[in-house]
Amino acid sequence: MSEISPTPAGWYPDPSVPGQSRWWDGAQWTEQVQQPYDPARPAIELRAPEGTKPYTAWIWVITLLPILEQSRLLFIDYAGIAEQALNSRYSGTGTSSVMLATSPSNLPLTLLGWLIYGLVVLFAYFDWRALRQRGVPRPFHWAWTFLYSPVYVIGRSVVVRRRTGSGIAPMWVTIAGIGLSVVAVIYVVVVTMSAVFQLMPSYVSN
Repeated sequence: MSEISPTPAGWYPDPSVPGQSRWWDGAQWTEQVQQPYDPARPAIELRAPEGTKPYTAWIWVITLLPILEQSRLLFIDYAGIAEQALNSRYSGTGTSSVMLATSPSNLPLTLLGWLIYGLVVLFAYFDWRALRQRGVPRPFHWAWTFLYSPVYVIGRSVVVRRRTGSGIAPMWVTIAGIGLSVVAVIYVVVVTMSAVFQLMPSYVSN
């Protein structure tokens, strides 16, 4: 005799109150209920079941991966890029910035950046799905990651905080990461311009 699969956790019609939904945790009915929409009744704030965990492994990977990805800026040969750019400028070869960015020395780092972007989008979907499985109503949609991963992390943190009462930490980590990104950009500009100024005299004299 085949074993009957248990009903997965989710919102189902309340067997005791017609027209109302009640949260089934996979083993039993809970006290969490949802009323059907009635325009005459004031809106009720959406809430997740009591005790819902706001964090997943995915949200921490999404939060930390872009910060770790910024570390690749420390391994780019800015002096080499500056030299190629100056060679292009003064030799008339017209080497494009795309060619410089995809040069053999920088291509692995560029591909790594795209790989991390793809993984973050995938992990955002896993995180969004996990929140729904835990009963978080209308979590922030994972597709915002396509625009910019911090948008998802910040939006997700705000929505989860409203639904569960906690879960804001990834937002603060992301904001700190954005600050580090600004520092990294300044570092790139300073190092690149320093390389240009060091190489410029040899090109001007020629």
